[in-house]
Amino acid sequence: MSGRPLLEASNLEVYYGETRALWDVSFKVEEGELAVLLGSNGAGKTTSLRTVQGVLKPRRGRVAFRLREISGLRADRVTSLGISLVPEGRGLFTRMTVEENLDLGAFTKRARSKIDDNREFVCNLFPILKERRGQRAGLLSGGEQQMLAIGRGLMSNPELLMLDEPSLGLAPVVASKVFEVLGELREKTGITILLVEQNIEAALAIANRAYLLDTGRVIFEGKPEEFRANASLRESYLGL
Repeated sequence: MSGRPLLEASNLEVYYGETRALWDVSFKVEEGELAVLLGSNGAGKTTSLRTVQGVLKPRRGRVAFRLREISGLRADRVTSLGISLVPEGRGLFTRMTVEENLDLGAFTKRARSKIDDNREFVCNLFPILKERRGQRAGLLSGGEQQMLAIGRGLMSNPELLMLDEPSLGLAPVVASKVFEVLGELREKTGITILLVEQNIEAALAIANRAYLLDTGRVIFEGKPEEFRANASLRESYLGL
């Protein structure tokens, strides 16, 4: 980790129509670290990721990537700068093959020249995808589909990989494998990861930095061990 913010969101206020979803939300992710946005449903986690990606525009505040403001950019332009979002629900093209889904992730100029290398990297990370490369994505198990979604996100050759609830709907043993892979991915490649999760314990186990959102506000920012050491948070959110 370099100590330099790769991504910095400052004082974000985001609305859906006239309903306010984020209230003065700020967070940052330093280069090479894994940061996690925690919270229950409706806390503002997904809204935060969609705002970074350019799907939503803040009424107030800014998002900066490598010190450059990106708040007003289209989502495809944000991706081309090196930010990739693996959405909740995976968003796969179920009638297309595994390999076709992967290659769709390499639509940016920065990724097209490295498509073969990136595909090989993803298949080494998730060997099952290599075995199933000619199979329709809709025939994969839930865990395999999540691996494919992560792999497609990596095909854009991102500097920042954002994942929205990657363990959602997975059996505990499969979810544990996903978290293990994310931790290894950060450690072995140095890629920066911003993770949204409701599985707080599992996310804290692999994170360098944690934020807790509640009803659109950041109510905690710090290291995972600081979260665990906070008696009120531990009781309210970990049941300990």
